[in-house]
Amino acid sequence: MQIESLTIRTKRMIDDLKTICANVGLGGSPGEYKIITQVFLYKYLNDKFFYQVRKAEPSLAKEENLEAALEAMPDDQYEMLLAMLGGDTACLKKTHYISYLFNHQNDDTMKKQDGTTYPFHELFDDTLVDISNYNLDVFSVQTGGEEKIKLFDPISQYVIESAKKPLFCRAIINKLVEFSFAEVYEQNYDFFAQIFEYLIKDYNKDFGKYAEYYTPHTIATIIARIMVQGGVQNVTVYDPAAGSGTLVLALAHQIGEGNCTIYTQDISSKSNEFLRLNLILNNLVHSLGNVVHDDTLVAPRHLNAQKNGLARFDYIVSNPPFNMDFSDNREKLAGEAYKERFFAGVPQIPKKEKDKMAVYLLFIQHIIYSMKAHGKAAIVVPTGFLTAGSGIPKKIREYLVNHQMLRGVISMPPNIFANTGTNVSILFLDKDNRDGKVVLMDASKLGTKEKVDGKNQKTVLSEEEITKIIDTFNAGEPVVDFSVAVSYEDIKQKKLSFSAGQYFEVKIEYVELTPEEFMEKMNGFATRLDGLFAESRRLEEEIKQQLERVKYE
Repeated sequence: MQIESLTIRTKRMIDDLKTICANVGLGGSPGEYKIITQVFLYKYLNDKFFYQVRKAEPSLAKEENLEAALEAMPDDQYEMLLAMLGGDTACLKKTHYISYLFNHQNDDTMKKQDGTTYPFHELFDDTLVDISNYNLDVFSVQTGGEEKIKLFDPISQYVIESAKKPLFCRAIINKLVEFSFAEVYEQNYDFFAQIFEYLIKDYNKDFGKYAEYYTPHTIATIIARIMVQGGVQNVTVYDPAAGSGTLVLALAHQIGEGNCTIYTQDISSKSNEFLRLNLILNNLVHSLGNVVHDDTLVAPRHLNAQKNGLARFDYIVSNPPFNMDFSDNREKLAGEAYKERFFAGVPQIPKKEKDKMAVYLLFIQHIIYSMKAHGKAAIVVPTGFLTAGSGIPKKIREYLVNHQMLRGVISMPPNIFANTGTNVSILFLDKDNRDGKVVLMDASKLGTKEKVDGKNQKTVLSEEEITKIIDTFNAGEPVVDFSVAVSYEDIKQKKLSFSAGQYFEVKIEYVELTPEEFMEKMNGFATRLDGLFAESRRLEEEIKQQLERVKYE
């Protein structure tokens, strides 16, 4: 099946699930994203289970009625089969199959222990919870206190009317049996990146406290292809404000999912739920245990092997929130215990707008502190950071130059984010760029404008423009009015400005003239000036006469 057709069918299933939610009054409700993402994941894991079973057991590879064959399998043989599955496959009991729920959706003979009838919505909910418990060690993420956050919650709880709960769950199951994920498991990141973005597009407007903006796939691609060139193996990738994981996923794909381990932290539970889904879809189940729900600035949870300091990472990527009210923790972060990490200082609390506190400055410092000796990092920052003449921004820039760990900066087009007018740039750090050139690029004039949601405007880069940015930056060669390659000494002479425009050459057109031609031009200018002055005097006199007439009238 062609990718286009597969994509269309997958998106149609997502739309159908949203319609089912809307039919019971849940469209746009806080619980809708929970239902959609969990049902999608249940279907994905269910079909992947059967896909992996066929690969693990040759005798079942061409079995036409695989589920019937598994149901007939003795329990001890079934347990051996589960042990053969890969670690990225959820283990399912026979009662966990979607087909089992489908076949029992109208079964009134099922009884609870107390003898009462087992409503179908409770069977559905209990199935999801049991799958979570059965796979708790592999498929859970954790809180800062190391409490495991389960894969699924009951979904019928979001339907208010009791009579509609069974109908709702039946509609879900009937929709799931119409679609098969069997063909998507051969696809890679490029397919799942767009499916994931479509899946959460209605729910990424309020990610929570840290994941302020949804990072466009374009920026993630540019960062990944600039940071990773050539073969990379056995490395760590970290994002301290991970959101839904767009940046770490793009970077992991560029490195190779099997060649890296991802570590993340984010204070938003919603973001972490989306991130878990993203990791599962992209064959990064082995990193789920490193997804932490907690405050990165106050309580960073990824520690070194000795547990006496923070972990350091090979690659760090982040699109941190730019402004946020962290006044409750401001004095704590400015205290002695945090001074080494926040070496350039902690922003003050504004007198009026506390939510304008520049929290991104703390994340930049945290990232610098978390880099390994040969580490690399890429951070999305407001473009104003590049030229701020004083305060914490300038101290950070001075630190990067003095420690020779700046690889370059790309200033992106306005509205590259549809939901913010803030101009952004990408700051690239590399501790191995001690003697190299620093690439400063102004890509702000690229892209075309598109309307989003009928009101917001977004700048979209073409594939050619994306390639131009990446190739030019990686080549490190100057391009007129687009990029420059400068030294650390050049940056010091420009008062630590990271803005490419301040390094572009100002070209003055030179025309060779004879003395006679020069005098002729000067006489022409003088004649035109005399005419302009004469016209000015005439208009001035005319205005005076008009004023005199008005005065006597």
